[in-house]
Order: sequence, then C-alpha cells, then structure tokens
Amino acid sequence: MSRLRLGAQGWNYPDWVGPFYPRGTPVREFLATYARAFDTVEVDSTFYAVPAVATVRGWRERTPEDFTFALKLPQEITHARRFVDAAEVAARFLDAARELGPKLGPVLIQCGSDLGPEAAPDLTRFLDALPADVRFAIEFRDRAWITEATHAMLAERNVALALVAARWVPEKWMRQLAARPTATHAYVRWMGPDRALTDYSRLQVDRRAELEAWAAVLPSLAASVPVYGYVNNHFAGHSPASLRMLQTMLGQVPQDPAQLDDQFGLF
Repeated sequence: MSRLRLGAQGWNYPDWVGPFYPRGTPVREFLATYARAFDTVEVDSTFYAVPAVATVRGWRERTPEDFTFALKLPQEITHARRFVDAAEVAARFLDAARELGPKLGPVLIQCGSDLGPEAAPDLTRFLDALPADVRFAIEFRDRAWITEATHAMLAERNVALALVAARWVPEKWMRQLAARPTATHAYVRWMGPDRALTDYSRLQVDRRAELEAWAAVLPSLAASVPVYGYVNNHFAGHSPASLRMLQTMLGQVPQDPAQLDDQFGLF
C-alpha cells in the first residue's frame, strides 16, 4: 500500500486547529504539522497564479524527504486561454514546480464545466507539448468527455484521467474506470456534492458508504500503478477525519491528531 498516497486538498485551514492541528499551532507551522500525518497534499493556490519560486522552495524545505505535492495547473491555461496560446504560462509554471525536485507529484489539469469535447483539438495540442519529466492528470467537469475516444487519447499521452467523487459524474463510472488507468499513475479526488459546508472542523455528512466502496477498489488500482488521492473539506466537512477513516478501511495506520502535539517542531 506504499503505492497509495492519500492526502487533503490543501492544508491552510484555521478550522483544523483543535480537531487536527494542536491548539496554538501558528499558521507558519500548518504545513510541517500536516506532513507528520499525511505524505502528500494537493495545492489549490497554484490554480489561481503561478507560484513564486521562493514559495515553492519553502514548501519543499518544510516537509520530510518522502513528502509529495500535487499542484494544480493555473486557471489562466485551463479557463481563460482554454489551452490556446498557453505555452509560455505553462513553461513558467513548470519551471517553478520543478523547484520541488523529487517531491513533485502529478500536476492536475482541472477543466472548467463549460469545456466540452469540442475543445478536444486544442486540448490535444496542449497535451502533446507537455514535457515528459512531469506527470499529469486531467479532471473533466463535463461528463460528455467520458468516452472511449477520450480514454484512448489520454492513454496515448500517459495522462491520468482523474477519478472524481462529485456531483457532475456518476461515482460508479469513476470506480469502474479505476480498473482501466490511462497512465503509469492514477489520481483520485473526493469532492462532495456541493459547497454548502462552511465549517471545516468536524464531519457533518456520513460518507462511510462511499469511502467503503472506494476502499474496495483502490488496492487493486494501487497494485497496477501508484495512486494519489485527495479529499476536499466539502466531501464530509473535515478532510483529516475522512482521510483517517479511509486509511483505516485500507489497513493503513492513521496518525492520531493527539500525537502531533508531541512531535511539534520535529522537522
């Protein structure tokens, strides 16, 4: 199961102080403390802007050697330019991302809900220009993309189809597609049905059945390719608790939040 990395979508949540981060943990220590419980994280901030090199180096320096970051491709590429004339932005982003060195995990290409298969020629040209030294995954928010043609297109380019537990695609489709990875890595996102949850300090929705269904699928997927999976706070209200629940179902040993206080300042 070392080929299965599970983490949250982000770490910078004040609501986590108390139920997850030890009380009194300063914001500057959030990432280092998070990294004592989980070995990977998805970074949402890179979706909004290309990160400064100094920022990326700081992430690398504040985490253990075996930690991995998944970064979102900037929305300027996916939403504003819609994959057209985006080479310069992509190059700047990837140069910054490479500052993570071996801690760089997959880059997530999150498409907008208004991007349909008619954009396939532009997307294909963009994917064809991507460098081979970085792994990529792509998330479609229009279910019309979930076709054999899309599957073949991604498999030919070693881009993982992000498997998403969210309202815009039937979850059973995603679990079925887990048996047919399109790349030498896999990417899973647990999003939840909507953004109605605003309190991130506790579980508020019972998602045990969904997690059990995924726990039945993930081991066989991880046996074929390394898997990166990330839980959003909106999935059930509190990502760390959802992650610990999933880890237990998979036979992993979750980190007790009470122990994070004893290890404060270890890294």
